[in-house]
This record gives sequence, structure tokens and C-alpha cells, in this order.
Amino acid sequence: MKIKFGFGNTSEPKDNRQGLGKRRPQLSAPRINNSPPDLRNKDLFVSRDKLKCIKDLDKLVGLENVKELFEEIYSFVKIDKRRQQEGLVSTPMVFHMIFKGNPGTGKTTVARLMGKFFRELGVLEKGHLHEVERADLVGEYVGHTAQKTRDQIRKSLGGVLFIDEAYSLARGGGRDFGREAIDALVKSMEDYRKELVIILAGYKEEMDLFIESNPGLRSRFPIQLEFQDFSVVQLTDIAMMMFGERQFFLTPEAEKHLETIINEEALDGHRYSGNGRFVRNLVEKTIRNQALRLAKSKSLTREQLILVEACDLPASSYKIKRNDTLVSYEMAKRMLTPGG
Repeated sequence: MKIKFGFGNTSEPKDNRQGLGKRRPQLSAPRINNSPPDLRNKDLFVSRDKLKCIKDLDKLVGLENVKELFEEIYSFVKIDKRRQQEGLVSTPMVFHMIFKGNPGTGKTTVARLMGKFFRELGVLEKGHLHEVERADLVGEYVGHTAQKTRDQIRKSLGGVLFIDEAYSLARGGGRDFGREAIDALVKSMEDYRKELVIILAGYKEEMDLFIESNPGLRSRFPIQLEFQDFSVVQLTDIAMMMFGERQFFLTPEAEKHLETIINEEALDGHRYSGNGRFVRNLVEKTIRNQALRLAKSKSLTREQLILVEACDLPASSYKIKRNDTLVSYEMAKRMLTPGG
């Protein structure tokens, strides 16, 4: 028995004239662009492995939430560009961000990488980081602030405007011009949303209060990242990485003393003076101390130039064991020998 389907009958049923049995409207198929099939199916988006900023980010210690955000943005931009290839509607996305955390937790470093990231993805034309503070935005008389803020925004177009200690804009009371700067920034976020990414940064507690002071800020900054303090292990890894990048090698005794200094700083130090900034200062001070020690020698070997001893680290009370140093010289030689 054959079943016949009445697809050929396109006349409207009689019940439709009485308002009964109306057809459900059909959605039209999405319009496909006129690009050749081979071009539409080809992935024209830059590969993740070719993004230099991703490679630089992967080298950084910790910052797992930051790395997750980079993956989210990369995936979104890639799929959005693929949708555009198919003639589908492009989804607008706002990338303005707020970075919250103590000094030395990587906020400026990540902001700089973010600009390069957006440039490589084709989101921003230049991808440069223009860093400003309150004094660069707030004027001294009526009308001066708006002009100064607009000038800084023009310098940032095509890249990232990074405002450190942004909460300072909300201080000063009713007669202060900081709020005028905030209003000018908010307007620019709408006017140049495709040409500019604004990143506000500062201590967590102060930034939370700052956001609450202006109800419009929270919705305009949909991406908020909290930068955690580094652990002792992470700070030690950062220090060793910094020494390695500068081609210095620590003796085992020096490594132990380095861990002791970092541990004491993490436990007893003030929260505003630690993290990566403290480690960088520690590394640079150690290198200067090593230079002072070596400058007294009339002749130096390559191994001596790269070797850092415990006495080179600041506030060292360790006695250097000569046998340990000699063993370390041999280790340094092996590191400098290709394939060693």
C-alpha cells in the first residue's frame, strides 16, 4: 500500500479563514554568502600555535584564570569570524576589563599581552598599551578634565588604555574632577567600542568600592579578573626563571637561601610589597652583589660569570662551602655545554 503525501497542495485550509488551525510561521534559512565553497570551508583564522602572545603567556608562572580567559576570547573570535564567512550575524562583544589584585601579581604584564593578543586576532589595529594614572586624566579647572581624558583616549585608539589605581578617580569629594573623567571614559567606551579596550586596575577592595560608586561601571566592564598573590613555590619559580633568562646559575646553597628569603617575605612581608615585583628586585640586587664580588678578581672564567653564590643574595648569613662551589662550577660547565 502506497502512502501519498500532499506536499503539492499549497492552498490554505478553510479553517484558517476562521482563525483556526493557523500555520506556524517557518524560519527562513540563514543566508549564505557568495564566497566559493572552498573558501567558506577553509579556516582562515590564525592558528593558536602561531600566536606569539599565547606563547609568552604560557611561560608565565600561575595566572590560570588569565590563561582560561585568553582561551575563551580566542575561541569566541575564531568562531565569530567563521560565522561571518558563512554570512551569519556577527555577535558584538565588549572586551573592557577590570583587574583586581596586589602589586606584582602580573596585572600590567597581562594588560600588555592582551593588547598584542587583540592585534594578532584582528580585534585591534595596533594593540599597543597606553598606561595612564589619575594625574594624566584629571584637570585643575572646569572643562580641563574632559579635554585631558579625550587626549589620552585618542592616544589609545587601536590599542589598550590601561588605568592603574583607577579607584583614585572616585576620590576627592564633590568638588573633585575625577568623576568628570569617569563620565568621559564611559562615553568613549560607547563611541569607540570597536577601536579601544579599556582596562582598569587596582587593589581588590578599593576596586570593588570604586565599581559600586558608579552603577554604570559594572555593566560596562563585563570581564573582571582577580590576580591572586603568588605562593612561595611560584615566587621561587619566578626568581629562577628570571635568573635563567639573564644566564645566571645558582649554587645549591644559593637556591636554599633564595627559598628562605622568599618564604620569610611571604610570611612576614607586607602584602603591598611582595609578589613578582619583590622577586625582580631581589634578583637584580643579587646580580649587583655578584658583580661587586667578581669585580675584585683580575681574571674571570665564563663559569664564574654565570655562577651566583649564597653570599650574593641580600642579607646572607650563610658561610660558603668551597667544596659546594667547586661542584657547582662543574654543574655550570655542563649547563653551558651544548647537549650537556
